Amino acid sequence: MSYELTIEPLGTTIEVEDDQTILDAALRAGIWLPHACCHGLCATCKVDVLEGEVDHGEASSFALMDFERDEGKTLACCARLESDVTIEADIEEDPDAESIPVKDFPGTVSRIEPLTPTIKGIFIELDEPIHFQAGQYINLQLPKDIGSRAFSLANAPGQGREVELNVRIVVGGAGTTWLHESLQAGDRITLSGPYGRFFVRKSAEAPMIFMAGGSGLSSPRSMILDLLAEGSTLPITLVYGQRSREELYYHDEFLALAEAHENFTYVPALSDEPAGSDWTGFRGYVHEAAVAHFDNDFRGHKAYLCGPPLMIDACIGALMQGRLFENDIFTERFISAADAQQVRSPLFKRI
Repeated sequence: MSYELTIEPLGTTIEVEDDQTILDAALRAGIWLPHACCHGLCATCKVDVLEGEVDHGEASSFALMDFERDEGKTLACCARLESDVTIEADIEEDPDAESIPVKDFPGTVSRIEPLTPTIKGIFIELDEPIHFQAGQYINLQLPKDIGSRAFSLANAPGQGREVELNVRIVVGGAGTTWLHESLQAGDRITLSGPYGRFFVRKSAEAPMIFMAGGSGLSSPRSMILDLLAEGSTLPITLVYGQRSREELYYHDEFLALAEAHENFTYVPALSDEPAGSDWTGFRGYVHEAAVAHFDNDFRGHKAYLCGPPLMIDACIGALMQGRLFENDIFTERFISAADAQQVRSPLFKRI
């Protein structure tokens, strides 16, 4: 059985299958709705139900309070239709956003490479190519008792059918442990995508700063490779942080790119490298390296931040102190269940 979903202010009506969430139906129809955690925890996908009935599903009582349910609000990532429904969502137009319907992509694991002691590169040859914007992510379908996990695409678009995921093992994490210890080359696996609104605002034609930590390098790498392949001549700076040299992956690749492209600058930073090592680069955190490199003046740039929430927050603070504000800062946070339940600042709409 299916129902019709009308999405305002677009005035678009789509069909929603039985047991399909509002968010999944919209994304598969090529309609973007605001979302983040996709597990009913962060409230980013909250919408108003103008007409009809919905089942709120697994929405947490923190993200969707009882009085909000009474007022006709729901979380698109959890809500399922119980009749024809009309919703109103906070949808922003973006001239650089492509409308790409989400699809399922079966494929075969072509190779698995250790990138650092804690991060593996997982390469999947898809049965058909996936079209995506550099910076977007996919959901990887793991065994049913584990569920799906989100990973950014680390390769540039248009590189054939093989995609790359950089997966850091999380202590106690069922999904990353399975990927590191059980997944093998030759295994069949399915992913869905693309998801997300983290992409380069190319129409701005402004110098770009990419700030990343840990396996958060995935999206910036895809974006930078895409920009350089297109022949962008705008200044591009990557500030990338890890704890130690052994965790600093794709280091040689970025050094080579900086050598080959006058407009690309690479600033690696290590926060916990042993004092007696031969490391001659910056010692400290990503935001500190950026402040030092730009002399605390970020005006005129677009900044793209990807990594854990604490790193993102520190970088936002540094950028704002250096006179770069919300409209020029774009983020992709690696959100855990605990992170998702943190109260977002009312000062900012996007970051």
